[in-house]
Amino acid sequence: MAQIDYDEDDTLDDSASPQWRRRIVTWTLAAIGLGRGFLIPYSLYLNHEVGQRFGQLRWQIPTRVYARPLELAPGLALDASTLKTELDAAAYREGDGTREGSYRREGGRWRISSRGFNDVDGAVPARRLEVVLSGGRVASVRDAASKKALRRARLDPARIATLYGQKQEERRLVRLKEVPLLLVTGLQAVEDRDFKDHHGIDLSGIARAVWVTLRSGGETRQGASTLTQQLARSGLLGIGKEVTPSRKFNEILFALILEARYDKSTILEAYFNQVYLGQRGSQAIHGVAAGAEFWFGRDLNSLTTEQVALLIGMVKGPSYYDPRRNPERAKGRRDFVLGKLLETQLIDEKEYKRALAAPLGVTQTPGMAAANRFPAYVDLVRRQLARDYPESALQGAGLSVLTGMSPSAQAYAEGAVTRTIKALENKRRPPLQAGVVVTDVHDGDVLAVVGSRDVSQPGFNRAVEAQRPVGSLLKPFVYLLALAQPDTYSLASWVDDSPVTVQLGRNRRWTPGNADNRSHGTVRLIDALARSYNQATVRIGMKVDPERLAELLRVLAGVKADANPALILGSTDQSPYAIAQLYQFLASGGEIQPLHAVRGVLDPNGKLLKRYDKTPAPAQEGDSIAANLISVALQEVVSNGTGRRLLGDGLGRLQSAGKTGTSNDGRDSWYAGYTGDHLAVVWMGNDKNEQTGLQGATGGMRVWSNLFARLPSAPLNVSGKGLDWQWVVGSNTTDPGCPGARQLPFVAGFAPAYSACVIETPMPEEESGGWRSWFGLDRKPDEAPAAEDTPPPASPP
Repeated sequence: MAQIDYDEDDTLDDSASPQWRRRIVTWTLAAIGLGRGFLIPYSLYLNHEVGQRFGQLRWQIPTRVYARPLELAPGLALDASTLKTELDAAAYREGDGTREGSYRREGGRWRISSRGFNDVDGAVPARRLEVVLSGGRVASVRDAASKKALRRARLDPARIATLYGQKQEERRLVRLKEVPLLLVTGLQAVEDRDFKDHHGIDLSGIARAVWVTLRSGGETRQGASTLTQQLARSGLLGIGKEVTPSRKFNEILFALILEARYDKSTILEAYFNQVYLGQRGSQAIHGVAAGAEFWFGRDLNSLTTEQVALLIGMVKGPSYYDPRRNPERAKGRRDFVLGKLLETQLIDEKEYKRALAAPLGVTQTPGMAAANRFPAYVDLVRRQLARDYPESALQGAGLSVLTGMSPSAQAYAEGAVTRTIKALENKRRPPLQAGVVVTDVHDGDVLAVVGSRDVSQPGFNRAVEAQRPVGSLLKPFVYLLALAQPDTYSLASWVDDSPVTVQLGRNRRWTPGNADNRSHGTVRLIDALARSYNQATVRIGMKVDPERLAELLRVLAGVKADANPALILGSTDQSPYAIAQLYQFLASGGEIQPLHAVRGVLDPNGKLLKRYDKTPAPAQEGDSIAANLISVALQEVVSNGTGRRLLGDGLGRLQSAGKTGTSNDGRDSWYAGYTGDHLAVVWMGNDKNEQTGLQGATGGMRVWSNLFARLPSAPLNVSGKGLDWQWVVGSNTTDPGCPGARQLPFVAGFAPAYSACVIETPMPEEESGGWRSWFGLDRKPDEAPAAEDTPPPASPP
């Protein structure tokens, strides 16, 4: 066996040691070289990414759609229930009425503190108001501070829809100076106390986190991320949220680069706009401003101490600390944050105890509008914007779309449809559907749209898309053309309602009958319209010419209809929206008012891009006079004609004008009616075009009645300008006290000749029910039937 000399071995060990040291140094230098070769280019790449993504700070801001601001003015028809509906829709909360977005009610006196907003005519500042309601009207509006009487004041509008881009992110951008100081300092006290001093990462914090993890055997983990690191992994810079070494490595590098490139204020402002604070369906709530609205229904600057503490606490985990689902867990987290605020002397002991005893202050439902709560109305908004803004230009563009919607009118219209359908449906009747359009008669604003019985479900919009036979709704426009010839026609003119036959060519004939299958002899023109007599209307329509009727429909509403005799009785398919545009001419007193759901569009900075609610031109004198004569006749529809059931419903106070419409076999039920403030057009029927058994007065008019039983509206006072009201008997004007005399308006200068009243000794009356009543011969010469279903006279007086 060979002997190994110990000293020789020692010599060998000494020679091997430098070799290993050289190898370690070589490997270390190689690793450093490789690291530098990788790290430097990779860091430069990340630096470029930060500059591209963070430097521009471009978030995808949703386009928000707003209702119209509620304008309060003395004399406005408004009751307490409707005012509260409007305030609730705009996320006002009941309180002391001194904080922005709050109100206080004491009987008929309301203290309202509005929030500032941008409207089509510029910025509207926040204001504290005193509003007094009395007798269903606004009695007074005053500035709460100065007690000065105001002619009008506007309240900030409700958000009714949100148009998102590819990302369903709800966000409101704020500047750092707009964030409450307690939120700025409190967030740092809880999440990152060394934020002002570190350079993106907290080495001591990382060491503490590693120590806690090792000591617990991996069962306990402690967070060590700075606010800068949290921002880096928030999605803004494209870093995923999965916990992996590579992700953590990228997060640290991003944080270091952010701190090297930007100041603390810029980083903190980005954090406040990016932080994730909750979820509503597919909508992700980002940023403290959106979080304040979502959880508390408040603006950021109106949060209380306890609400600020809860918002800070939820940064750690909005789902885990969801105060609506887990209120106890959320309260524990909030109280922990309050303790940190006290510990860092951001609040004093008194405020700490008060906030600790306070409730969470979270609203029961999210304080912001759902993505699309009113699908039919928003569908109309999209259609009207389409010619100026493609869909892609709207979504996620940060625009503000200002509409004419009235939240109260929308709510009442939806409720009216729901209640009426529930009352009318039975096993013998097919499923009913409805479409409703409500407008402002003063300016053409579309106040409400209902496109389905399922008011919150998107889909086929019957108010805009449904094309249905309109029936008698066109009759007022036939008579409008006639009354435009005051030397030939007046409301007092006698017209023939005997059977009529119209030659159509090719040996074809058209012989329309009345709805009650009776003829009514000679009747006044106003009664022919009020009672919707077909035969008299056809005679007048053929004289004024169906071609002129078709042209009138085109001019007033862009309606395209075949100019054939059947058009006189409504043989055309139109939508409720098209009919509303037609009747807007009558309701406005003869103005050409294009209806508009959109009032204007603002850019993300509140600057007006386009305005749609232009003031309509005054009505021409001839148009105004003719339209007002028709309004008088349509008031007769309600007082003595097919709409007289409205009086029994208690709506006589509105002095409304309206017209019923029914298609053949009762498939479509229509009603178009207006007051001094509002026009509403209602269609009711069945999607499969099945018979419903409903007439205009028993279907569509029931919805109208349900709506106006709740909607405050001024009575219709028809203008007397250009009209001459006279008492008439037979074909002459007479004295007011003359028996059988009736007061009717004429175009000034065209009243018939005067005839002195002759009082004759009345002949003994026939016993009621005799043979003369079969033919209406027991009726006085100037007496018209009380209703459609009353036997008519057989011959003219």
